[in-house]
Amino acid sequence: MSTDTKPEIVGGAAGYRPGATLSLWTEILRQGSRRRTQMALAFMVLLPIIILIAFQLDTNGDNGDGGGGGGEFSRLSDLATSGGPNFTLFTLLVSAGFLLVVVVALFHGDTVASEASWGSLRYLLAMPVPRSRLLAVKLAVSLLYSLAAILTLVLTALIAGTLRYGWSPLSAPIGGEIAAGTSLVRLAEIVGYLCVTLLVVASLAFLLSVSTDAPLGAVGGAVLLQILSNILDQITALGNLRTVLPTHYADAWLGLLSSPMQTDDLVKGAIASLAYATVFFALGWWRFLRKDVVS
Repeated sequence: MSTDTKPEIVGGAAGYRPGATLSLWTEILRQGSRRRTQMALAFMVLLPIIILIAFQLDTNGDNGDGGGGGGEFSRLSDLATSGGPNFTLFTLLVSAGFLLVVVVALFHGDTVASEASWGSLRYLLAMPVPRSRLLAVKLAVSLLYSLAAILTLVLTALIAGTLRYGWSPLSAPIGGEIAAGTSLVRLAEIVGYLCVTLLVVASLAFLLSVSTDAPLGAVGGAVLLQILSNILDQITALGNLRTVLPTHYADAWLGLLSSPMQTDDLVKGAIASLAYATVFFALGWWRFLRKDVVS
């Protein structure tokens, strides 16, 4: 009597495993080999060096203040050359409002739309890669490279600033110093908050990416909506309506530099960012799972 048995086929061909169709490592290598990824990470290294050179060329010693004030920016600019942590803090200040927004939007807005524009998206799904797995892997890799870009910027600024200006405690713009051991913790907290607020940009770019075949449209749309939110936030006539804007609490991390720390806006900003990100990610997921893919 023969004991041979045939493998059970459930929802696909024999041996088909949805989890093996597109590995995370494969996507990391694919995205890492792309020119836009390499250029984005390279610029994260280059920016602190450019800022360092700019301070070196500032022979007047005014650090761009020009005697005209400038609030927190002016005070942090004055402190930037006092040590590595302060130089890192200034680098974050000048890059958080636009550069990091563009980089995060680039990684997430290009994630699905680029495959559609190349005509390869339908072939990925025909392999077949389950749509939910495709989105999960691409989103995870986009988040990973965004985090890598931010950490690259911070670490480069910290190393370059420390080598040039030495190590000194983190200084608060309003006066006083944060203990040397606490400085790195405080910088980590600032970076963590920025990562949370940038989830709004990531989720919006992701939503636009699954809704269009034009990568530049997805990236540009996310950046433009972020700029629009910043503009509306400056219109005081809107009153309390400004608190619902995704960028209203973008600078709340400055409260970490005060003594005692001001965390009320930090909590509000984190909650608002996570709420927006959840809605945008969910909409993007829902849209793609029901979309007719013809590209």
